[in-house]
Amino acid sequence: MKYTSRTPKRRWPRRILIVAVVGLIVIVGGTVGLRYVYDANLKPVSSSTKAQEVVIRQGATDDEIGKLLQQKGLIRSAWAFRLYISSKEARGELQAGTYEIASNQSVAEIVSLLTHGRIVTNLVTILPGQRLDQVRKRFIQDGFSEAAVDEALDPSNYVGNAALVDKPAAANLEGYLYPDSYQRTSDTSPKEIVTEALVQMDKRLTPDLRAAFARQGLSAYQAIVLASVVEKEVSSQPDRDQVAQVFLKRLRTNTRLQSDVTAFYGAILAGKAPSVDYNSVYNTYMHDGLPPTPISNVSISSLHAVAYPANTDWLYFVAGDDGTTHFAKTVAEHNANVAQYCKKLCSQ
Repeated sequence: MKYTSRTPKRRWPRRILIVAVVGLIVIVGGTVGLRYVYDANLKPVSSSTKAQEVVIRQGATDDEIGKLLQQKGLIRSAWAFRLYISSKEARGELQAGTYEIASNQSVAEIVSLLTHGRIVTNLVTILPGQRLDQVRKRFIQDGFSEAAVDEALDPSNYVGNAALVDKPAAANLEGYLYPDSYQRTSDTSPKEIVTEALVQMDKRLTPDLRAAFARQGLSAYQAIVLASVVEKEVSSQPDRDQVAQVFLKRLRTNTRLQSDVTAFYGAILAGKAPSVDYNSVYNTYMHDGLPPTPISNVSISSLHAVAYPANTDWLYFVAGDDGTTHFAKTVAEHNANVAQYCKKLCSQ
């Protein structure tokens, strides 16, 4: 009978096996639990759809953005937010700007918003035919400070601006802020909006339009002055073309413009009620030629009317009670139009 020697199998102590199994359970359970907590923290904070304005400043880190969103109650956890960004390889991809975020948005939705730069823009609108003081008031109503607005409307800030090359040095920006709606974020200054309005005005003052002004015997500034009067007098393009013709003929024949809106402007500047009887340098019933400055901003419609007036020979016009403008060549025809069509308006 033969005997062989065998190395006995090594057996782990029962206690070690128990510890290993328990450790594995803890690790797995912890991982599952951590994943559960992580997923829970990616969910919306609430069901509220009320949006908050959030400003992400230029240069803000992902960590700073996460803390900001958590402080505003828009996400549950800054660390879950950061972890999610890392998992999506979006670190450093969040864009600065002003956003509107609601607490019913998930982290995934918020990150998508921030990485795609879907910023909120509000509009600041400069209406056609507005005076400069009305533009100033509108800017302040839109939330800009009076000091910032006054600084923005100082023409010395725009020396050399292409739109202003014909503007007399002492004149303000009346007539030069092109009417339009301009985008604004929380970082936009009123000076930026004024600059853009001047850019838009320059785009309209093309070389062809300036040449057309010259053919009418007007400098660009004089054309803007006259266009502002046309802007305030009538609104339709055919009427503006004909009213521009009336005023141009009056200038050439040394006939006073006799425009109500110029007289009103002078009275308003003096703090008076609009009146054709108030004697100011803007009252074209009392003074020859054009008013000294524009009386409002101007649209391309009025600029075009001055550059390319109607091929007519009117010398008078009156707006009727029905909104129709009636033109005449003689004072007798004009008086007949007033008597027939302007019984209510002309008696005020």
